[in-house]
Amino acid sequence: MDPAPRLRDPRERVSPRAKLMWMLGGVVRAVVLMAVLLVTSLAFDWYDLQWWMPVVLGVVTLAAAVLIPQWRYAVHRWEVTDTAVYTQTGWWRRERRIAPMSRIQTVDYVEGAIARLFGLASVTATTASAAGALEIAGLDRDRARSLVDELTLKADANPGDAT
Repeated sequence: MDPAPRLRDPRERVSPRAKLMWMLGGVVRAVVLMAVLLVTSLAFDWYDLQWWMPVVLGVVTLAAAVLIPQWRYAVHRWEVTDTAVYTQTGWWRRERRIAPMSRIQTVDYVEGAIARLFGLASVTATTASAAGALEIAGLDRDRARSLVDELTLKADANPGDAT
């Protein structure tokens, strides 16, 4: 008896620049967190009792800001076929989602402020699923634009009620 076929990883990767974008976001969050902790500890005279806590938390947060984007990049993948959109995301917990073209209701293109600095964008395919939309974040801007066109045409060509 043949074993059941395994679900393979999607073929496409996000842009390598996504690692830098995610890293910058993590570093900004770490710096803001450290600043808030420092100001709070000075305002409440906690610096003499627990001066090391903001430092340790800052170092851990900065380490996460550097390591997590590497891990995310290794996992985040996507693929579009004639019949479905397939995504794989996560860094701690992996999530694989498949949305049939006939179920796609809208296709959105988003360029956030930080993503724009890196020439990146996100594409979101919304379905009636309770799990929510499928987002492909960290795509090269031009690839994201062409993907929106491709998904729109394929979703329109597939019969279905998208519900």
